[in-house]
Amino acid sequence: MVISSWLFIRWMALIYLVAFWSLAAQIIGLVGSHGVLPAGDFLHFIFQDAGSRRFWVAPTLCWLNHSDAFLLFLSWGGVVLSILLLIGVMPVLMAFLLWFFYLSLTVVGQDFLAFQWDNLLLEAGFLLIFLAPYPWLIQKKPSVRPSVIIIWLLRWLLFRLMFESGLVKLLSGDLNWSHLTALTYHYWTQPLPNVVSWYANQLPLWFQKFSCAVMFVIELFIPFFIFCGRWPRLIAFFGISGLQLLIILTGNFCFFNLLAIALCLTLLEDEHYKKFISILPIGRIIGDFFQISLPTEGKVREGGVIYSILTGTVATLILTVSLGLMADSFVHLPLPKPVEKIITAVSPLRSISNYGLFAVMTTHRNEILLEGSNDGEHWLPYEFSFKPGDVNHAPKWAMPYQPRLDWQMWFAGLSSWRENEWLMSLMNRLLQGEPSVIKLFANNPFKDHPPRYIQATFWEYHFTNFKTKGPNGPWWHREIKGLYCPTISLP
Repeated sequence: MVISSWLFIRWMALIYLVAFWSLAAQIIGLVGSHGVLPAGDFLHFIFQDAGSRRFWVAPTLCWLNHSDAFLLFLSWGGVVLSILLLIGVMPVLMAFLLWFFYLSLTVVGQDFLAFQWDNLLLEAGFLLIFLAPYPWLIQKKPSVRPSVIIIWLLRWLLFRLMFESGLVKLLSGDLNWSHLTALTYHYWTQPLPNVVSWYANQLPLWFQKFSCAVMFVIELFIPFFIFCGRWPRLIAFFGISGLQLLIILTGNFCFFNLLAIALCLTLLEDEHYKKFISILPIGRIIGDFFQISLPTEGKVREGGVIYSILTGTVATLILTVSLGLMADSFVHLPLPKPVEKIITAVSPLRSISNYGLFAVMTTHRNEILLEGSNDGEHWLPYEFSFKPGDVNHAPKWAMPYQPRLDWQMWFAGLSSWRENEWLMSLMNRLLQGEPSVIKLFANNPFKDHPPRYIQATFWEYHFTNFKTKGPNGPWWHREIKGLYCPTISLP
């Protein structure tokens, strides 16, 4: 496991790098002092509600400072820390700071950082702290044998991620999953389709059903191979990572799938890498570049009794909380009071969670388009960077970058505007002409001065087909459903 842990650390560093870089470009418009959901207002509310408990209820460095400059410091600081971890500088310290910086931003990010991959990054990042070696510099050659306990906790995380993802689909009672027709909707109703999604949607029904059945096998059965021997784990590696690559190809789920692939690395033994390096020419090139030698054995990770106690405590905590969450969510068993108290106590850290996307398949696509006007009659659209708008624009690639406003607009389309107060704040910021918020869009149709009115129109979108699209036709078909919310203007 020497090479696996070495690669996992660097893969995690790259994921952190992408996550922080993505936030650095958006954080001020999202939660800055004049953003959609100002961090200062949120912290003031927590202070009023929790008082002295606020530091645990909302564990964030932003209690020290929540200015725009400090938010940028956390974001760009995370980028720098990621690079330092990637090259091997003080790995344990870098891993801890990365986890704490990301937790700090996740807390004040509110709705915009409440996605499952944010929690998955925090949970994997928390375990990374105990996997990273102690020396100030990691040798370029993999040389430290990881803790067996931490490796198995990472495998347990991968099992939960996959198995719970399949289980929620079955237990939801959605006939689209049980009839294997869910993928006939998925490609065009997912939050941010890409251009391959359009073509995947054109595949025949039998293939969509076959793909759905294969997905269930990978999510519900293959994860149990994780707990078997070397060769079953190798099957799990190829099955799970292969599914993640297909999802990457047909959708924009930012760094979520990269995280799953990172966890898959813990399934491989050093012998697997040695065969890869010795058999394939590209493997020898990679091995020479990273100085991965074939006889790698690795010394035991230092730490002694204290480290053993820490890893044992972490394992007990994670198993207790994760099993409790699974029992509560999927079996609906009453939990012992001590377990409930533990879950409540650690929940603010967002580092032990349940997983499972698309429990109920969305069968329609509602899009909210924002438009501004100076006279209330002639309207100009605010185009989003990646969310569908103009029907003639091809679906775009965003992954691994996450345009968080675009994502949040998709969720808003599934519910009433009264359930999305942040959207009204967004519309007010556009009326004010707030530069940091306007930067979240692909265009600004009112460059000279802000509009007097903002409206949100409600549309139903659907992919076109080969016949409709032709060589130069539209990628989408849409029909207007009316106004999503009342038109607003400033006093």
